[in-house]
Amino acid sequence: MTRKGTPRTCEGSVVSDRMDKTVVVEVERLIAHPLYGKRLRRASKFKAHDEKNEWRIGDRVQLAECRPLIKDKNWRVIKVLTAAE
Repeated sequence: MTRKGTPRTCEGSVVSDRMDKTVVVEVERLIAHPLYGKRLRRASKFKAHDEKNEWRIGDRVQLAECRPLIKDKNWRVIKVLTAAE
């Protein structure tokens, strides 16, 4: 949570849906190289809660930060932005 009480959100694509009520979402971001300024892609994988097991690999989803649900799962899927074919 941010200091103002609104949860942090991010967008990413689902890369794994094998677990029960959990999906793995890869979130990409662009950073500038500290010396040369070139834009670099960096990716992080987050485990997110999927209550109804409705999201599939390739879906583009929006995540919101929440309380820790298990040791390494503290994100929740809010909505799907684009569904996979």
